[in-house]
Amino acid sequence: MNSSLVPAAAGLTLPIAQMRHVFAPEDVERRLAKLPEREHEHLRSTYERMLERGPERFQVKPCGVPEMASLYAQLPNFTEVIDDVRRHVALAQDSRDGLEVTPMLLLGPPGIGKTHFARKLAELLGTGMSLVPMNSMTAGWLLSGASSQWKGSKPGKVFEALVEGQYANPVMVVDEIDKAGADAQYDPLGALYNLLEHDTAQAFVDEFAEVAIDASQVIWITTANDERAIPEPILNRMNVFEIEPPSLDEARRIAHNLYASIRAEHDWGRLLAPEPSDEVIDALASLAPREMRRALMTGFGNARLARRDAVRVEDLPRSAGSGRGRMGFMQ
Repeated sequence: MNSSLVPAAAGLTLPIAQMRHVFAPEDVERRLAKLPEREHEHLRSTYERMLERGPERFQVKPCGVPEMASLYAQLPNFTEVIDDVRRHVALAQDSRDGLEVTPMLLLGPPGIGKTHFARKLAELLGTGMSLVPMNSMTAGWLLSGASSQWKGSKPGKVFEALVEGQYANPVMVVDEIDKAGADAQYDPLGALYNLLEHDTAQAFVDEFAEVAIDASQVIWITTANDERAIPEPILNRMNVFEIEPPSLDEARRIAHNLYASIRAEHDWGRLLAPEPSDEVIDALASLAPREMRRALMTGFGNARLARRDAVRVEDLPRSAGSGRGRMGFMQ
């Protein structure tokens, strides 16, 4: 048990619960010794890099059950998901166990904040985050890597996160999982059948490196707009959360918190009013959460061009308040 501490987001302190081996060096040495000379240089350098870095990675967890007040405030329509994460954190407290979170599917319309939630959760837990966009043409190889026999092949995102990263339990976000089109030759979601199961994930084999990697501690978050395109065996491995559009009151709170957070993140924020007007908040609340940040950045910039400290409605893009970006609020 290692009691070293590292700083975390939102004022939390995360003890490093333990160091965990994510691969066996002897397996890498054995594969390296079998490589023909002057061949497979990329694979050779991958093995050498693994041995150079060593197999140990930090496995972290919060030192207490965080209130997550800022996360609840920023993403009020994610309350059920945040509650679930807190339950998993509570299970890991006062024990030597690492933090294990059941894989989750965030189901909801585009722009509702699903990927933003994943980033914020990774910050809160103090671990890294990797984004795997499944709408990519190369999605089939993103998770599992491509065989070293193929030209231009390389390891997959899971291998990279664990071998090149610092943590044994990074947050992996499989974005738009419903956009992964399977074909007769290769199922782009095939790797998930093993990765989402704790037992089989302990010996995940990337197709490029062909060395077993312990991916059992990875925190999986998948996002989708439509669950009908996701195979039932994948759905059965996850907790499914239907993320509803924010109510008008929640959208106003999201806009207000976003105004405050952007202003606090930048030195130029001190030149702008600490509180936005009700009119500006109302205009922002008509937008999807994804659009709010862009609208605010435009508004801040226009206010500074006019040498004002207050953002006005006319400083925002014309779509704000027009209803064009309206999400269909819950009543």
